[in-house]
Amino acid sequence: MADALISYLQLFRSVPEQDRQLITSAFKKLDLKEGDTLFYSGKICREMFFVCDGVLRILVNTEDGRQVTHYFLKENQFCTILNSFNNQVPADEGIQAACDALVLSIGRDTLLRLYQQIPYLKELIDSITQQALLDKIRIRNAYLGQDATTQYKLFLIQQPDIATRVPISDIASYLGITPQSLSRIRKSIR
Repeated sequence: MADALISYLQLFRSVPEQDRQLITSAFKKLDLKEGDTLFYSGKICREMFFVCDGVLRILVNTEDGRQVTHYFLKENQFCTILNSFNNQVPADEGIQAACDALVLSIGRDTLLRLYQQIPYLKELIDSITQQALLDKIRIRNAYLGQDATTQYKLFLIQQPDIATRVPISDIASYLGITPQSLSRIRKSIR
């Protein structure tokens, strides 16, 4: 699994063998089942995750007790609650496995020590994270002002692999519609 992380990092920059060993030894493997929670809202996020296989979702619990999906993250993506992780403040969001997943985890303190040992790694991960945030904004903005059917069609175009792997209830909450409405939409466009 750590090979997936190294291979991904090497898409952006060559990583020498001794650095690869430091990086892989700093991460721990997590085998998750659908619904497993990696991080609970209201806490300070002290871990960063790298998705090797599966889908994670960023979610928020509403006042009426519903869970609303804000975003999905899949293979070759880093996942954390960035503001909480960077600034050590409680987060409104949580992180949960949207399907069975294999992820790598690194604690904030361990990552900071790793940055001291491998100075270019911070810039590399920050750059990847910044691009991911821009992609997230672009994807979410595409849904603005669209009706539910158009939103779902866009979702199928932009994130087709996620659409087949996560529960319909998670997709519906992500799009801001009920699972029943989404079920009707899915039937009407087949």
